[in-house]
Amino acid sequence: MVDRRLEGRVALVTGASRGIGYEIAKLLAGEGAHVVAVARTVGGLEELDDEIKALGSSATLVPLDLTDMNGIDRLGGAIAERWGKLDVLVANAALLGVLSPIGHIEAKVFERTMTVNVTATWRVIRAVDPLLRRSDAGRAIVLSSGAAHSAKAFWSLYAATKAACEAMVRSWANETDTLPLRVNSADPGATRTAMRALAMPGEDPLSLPSAHDVASRILPLALPDLKETGGLFKVRENRFITYHLPS
Repeated sequence: MVDRRLEGRVALVTGASRGIGYEIAKLLAGEGAHVVAVARTVGGLEELDDEIKALGSSATLVPLDLTDMNGIDRLGGAIAERWGKLDVLVANAALLGVLSPIGHIEAKVFERTMTVNVTATWRVIRAVDPLLRRSDAGRAIVLSSGAAHSAKAFWSLYAATKAACEAMVRSWANETDTLPLRVNSADPGATRTAMRALAMPGEDPLSLPSAHDVASRILPLALPDLKETGGLFKVRENRFITYHLPS
């Protein structure tokens, strides 16, 4: 039998009902982790639960809209009460928002996208940071995007949210670099997901790697033998962009 590298560990995945979040949740479960799966879509969570059970692992399903900040806080408290720690965080949930000239973005769209992509990500980090510190090999992965750096025309909203998340990750890594906790961003690149289809309606989805393929390359960032922290892992190039950590 192949050793399961996350046996006995607890992993939290947001946006787990579809796409990369769904696939990374399955991969973590396949490595033996108990997965706390968070998403708005109950049907997708139930399908994920069935697949995780088929792998001989278990999950806790959390139907939660990440605009519910008090709900995020309660989730952190529930993890603390049940397990006393968290070993892996995958902050994957995000909205595309709208592709538009910056002056034409509606305020309500801007605010909701910022809330889900940035504020909720921070709120999740705040809720589980103490729990990750209690793990002997805490691992945090926050999904980013090449849009954070390319800043293409009409992508200002989504690009800004991902740039903000990368900055938070780098600061968090600097705060924890003397601990066993390893904190990194992951840029999956173009992936065959519903969000990508929304952003690029004329693109042939079969020309893109599947969410499973991309998730399998992100998985090593969750494993106990990871050494890197404060970096950006670019899946499509299979390499880390590292940043200077203070001595």
